[in-house]
Amino acid sequence: MEERIRQIRSALDMTQEQLGEVLGVRKSTLSMIETGKAALSNRNRRILVEKLNISPDWLDTGEGEMIFPSVNPHLSNVRGTDRNLSAQRIPLYNIEGTAGLVPLFLDHRSLQPVDYIQIPNLPKCDGAIYIVGDSMYPLLKSGDIVLYKQVNDIANNIFWGEMYLISIDIDGEEYVTVKYVQRSELPDHIRLVSQNPHHADKEIHIGGVNALAFVKASIRMNSIR
Repeated sequence: MEERIRQIRSALDMTQEQLGEVLGVRKSTLSMIETGKAALSNRNRRILVEKLNISPDWLDTGEGEMIFPSVNPHLSNVRGTDRNLSAQRIPLYNIEGTAGLVPLFLDHRSLQPVDYIQIPNLPKCDGAIYIVGDSMYPLLKSGDIVLYKQVNDIANNIFWGEMYLISIDIDGEEYVTVKYVQRSELPDHIRLVSQNPHHADKEIHIGGVNALAFVKASIRMNSIR
């Protein structure tokens, strides 16, 4: 575990002071964690997963991808080459009001957003929606907002292992969800993988994908009033 904490700092180009500040611990405490003299607390583990998007499986076992897609500025030299924009006005849509993701993508210019989101230094986004369901919990929960960039050429422009907003056809009805999209061993299929371990992986024929968008950022909605 201590070696993986050092790998995280190296990958994110962070000093002990910087990572300690994120975790809410002193530099000396982080140094003890990195040398095996102190254990990583459950609270600090949760912060690594939720704030820095570190894969919990990788954190526990060292296997798989270290970092999930994120807009955290410390991840800019780890994944992606998008140029961040100093300012943009991102429309927030209600997909229930637009009858789904496909109509939204086809006719977004004529649709009235419910609001606009302005966050500096984000990659270019086409829009944002509220998500429903717990398939990506604890990384995302129902009611959170995802900001997306539409994928036009679905068959040729998938970055395997990344997080996508996806519309699939199930028995003639549109089902919209957020999943990791991975390669499938079945021809002309993709594998949809959840963050929530209670959700099983699902193999989908590429022809059943109605719409696809790369998740560029997410906003956690705090339900405490």
